[in-house]
Amino acid sequence: MITNMDPAGAPGGTTERSARPGPGPEAPVPGGRPPATALQAPPRRRRPARTPHTPLNPRPSIPLTLVTGTVLVYTLLPLVWLLVNATKDQAGLFSSSGLWFGEDFHLWDNVSRTLTYDDGAFVRWTLNTLLYVVAGAGGATLLSVLGGYALAVYEFPGRRAVFAVVIGAVAVPGTALAVPTFLMFSSMGLANTPWAVIVPSLVSPFGLYLMWVFTAEAVPAELLEAARIDGAGELRIFFRVALPLLMPGTVTVLLFATVATWNNYFLPLIMIKDPDWYPLTLGLNAWSAQARTAGGEPVFDLIITGSLLTVVPVVVIFLLLQRYWQSGLAAGSVKE
Repeated sequence: MITNMDPAGAPGGTTERSARPGPGPEAPVPGGRPPATALQAPPRRRRPARTPHTPLNPRPSIPLTLVTGTVLVYTLLPLVWLLVNATKDQAGLFSSSGLWFGEDFHLWDNVSRTLTYDDGAFVRWTLNTLLYVVAGAGGATLLSVLGGYALAVYEFPGRRAVFAVVIGAVAVPGTALAVPTFLMFSSMGLANTPWAVIVPSLVSPFGLYLMWVFTAEAVPAELLEAARIDGAGELRIFFRVALPLLMPGTVTVLLFATVATWNNYFLPLIMIKDPDWYPLTLGLNAWSAQARTAGGEPVFDLIITGSLLTVVPVVVIFLLLQRYWQSGLAAGSVKE
């Protein structure tokens, strides 16, 4: 029933309604669910705060992209040229474009001829290069690891002087020491022998400095002290505790020393006169000089194929040890 009251009897002229009692908007609903009239909006996802210097969607830098592309082309173009021209014979090198394949594919024939030409001289030069790399680069890595560990861990008088000598040796180019080194080895009767290439390759000031810095960052002094308290000797501490931590830096030094010894040209050119002890660099240069000499046999196809074969081992080594090499270069760049 609805009753309308006189406006004079009801203040403000309100109308009073009488209805059945029912659940109001705040009355509980059986089952614990919210009332039907209450609509819940889905929670809004908050966006990360943006700073004026860091846009949400950064655009690629056009100058940086151009520079990176130029460096990439400059780096890969010689390898592409080698790969393309190694598939051509002697006539195809001069009758077709240098950056595209010829009509016939002669790669495997060129490889076979390169390995057997001149009584297998290329194979002999490859073995000589491996000897220089294993003895020279391996020895340089070992000495760098041992010396860098000793300089970083132990305190002794004259340590700063040794540091100054190492830094000075890094700044001196190897070509400046080639002639004095030849005179010294010639006076000892070691010129024109493998020792004239191996012994100078054992000295690596850059490798020593790199392992010095890497050891100071990678090997905690507390860990070495704990090993000494447990009764471990210095040799056992080095091989069982420190050396596993130094593996990334060791691989990095080994890669640098391997590439430097593999591509070494000036030192063997001064020291070695016997073709039987030539490395690959001198051997390919001898073939090139033979092709340019009047009356000499032109073997440009073999020179190009041999150059391609000398690049393959270095690329394979880098790919196999890439993980250790990258971690060695990044070690010490971020401090916790």
